[in-house]
Amino acid sequence: MKITDLKVWVTVPERSSVDGSPSGRSYVFLRIDTDEGISGFGEATSSGGGGSIVVGNMIEFLRNSTAERDFRETIIGENPEHVELIWHKLFRRFTGGGGFGGFVTTMLSGIDIALWDIKGKAAGKPIYEILGGGPLREEIELYTHVDPGDPIKAADQAKMLAKQGFRALKTDPFMPEMRQHHRRYMQGSISPEGAALATDTISAIREGVGESVDILIDCHGNFDVPTAIAMARKLEPFNIGWYEEPVQPNSNQALKHVKESVSVPICVGERLYTRWDFIPVLKDRLAEFLMPDILWTGGISEFHKIANLAESFYIPVSPHDASGPINIMAGAHTMMTVPNFYKLEFNHAQLDSHNSLIDRPLDIVDGKLKMSEDPGLGIELDVEFIEAHLDEDWN
Repeated sequence: MKITDLKVWVTVPERSSVDGSPSGRSYVFLRIDTDEGISGFGEATSSGGGGSIVVGNMIEFLRNSTAERDFRETIIGENPEHVELIWHKLFRRFTGGGGFGGFVTTMLSGIDIALWDIKGKAAGKPIYEILGGGPLREEIELYTHVDPGDPIKAADQAKMLAKQGFRALKTDPFMPEMRQHHRRYMQGSISPEGAALATDTISAIREGVGESVDILIDCHGNFDVPTAIAMARKLEPFNIGWYEEPVQPNSNQALKHVKESVSVPICVGERLYTRWDFIPVLKDRLAEFLMPDILWTGGISEFHKIANLAESFYIPVSPHDASGPINIMAGAHTMMTVPNFYKLEFNHAQLDSHNSLIDRPLDIVDGKLKMSEDPGLGIELDVEFIEAHLDEDWN
């Protein structure tokens, strides 16, 4: 079997209720075709701010470059079942100048997932049956999100989600104030009013759901060290499940300072790339949970290796998700095969949008994703819908 073509789309499935214009984030999807009629789908959605357009253009460049420039031959004409070989060829080619995070690993992740989809379809088995030693569980437990801002509304939403079967809920209670600094200048501190609102929100959620639901706190890396420590101590009485990205992920020394100063479990990983970024976190015991994003860290192949590394340190892994339905399914297939799985991130508010992109709805019951026995990822992209909802900035 040989790869014959590579197709990429950047789409915005959500539309404004006012004028029908594109509204919401862009998703990057791709399809790898073969000479045996088997195609595999992948996703390479990047973070906001135009990142998806950049990654989409990188994939287009990979498709359109000539063999003489040593890019096209790396994919076109290759055996798609040689996933590891293709992963290393692309990784070494695109990281030869130094650095390997961000757009490079996102592009690589999308291709890797599509190759695994082909590999599963060729075998007539779901990915979880051919990855590692086969499945360890029958379904994937999810956690979802609570909107911050109003403690009473947050508590009511948390109670509703708990009744739907979710046993872990995540929120960033600092976001009402810190949003202005998100992806901009990191001020690092929070006002007394912002700190009080965050504390009141978590207190209300805990009172609403009781002790049977994990409350996960996301800081989005917005704090400096003293603020991260102070806020963790304020939230400790509410028995929080983890304290995610308290500081920016580019300083393990800052993370170590926070880790050694608080008693809440630390979670990091969505902005770490490949196993090499995770090794010092594990070696120096900087976190109790790892949260790689399967679209940003290198795809199914690399995530599986990271999970295996974490297993040897008895550290649970929990796939990050801020993207589309293939992200969810790729993470789910991988987590079916590793013992040290906590829960998979899922945003219930995006379910309708996700389902519009695929040929069948995600099968979510009682806070759990039911896995099918269909080959490959178990879902197909709705290409007709995607092509009718392309990003306006995509050529």
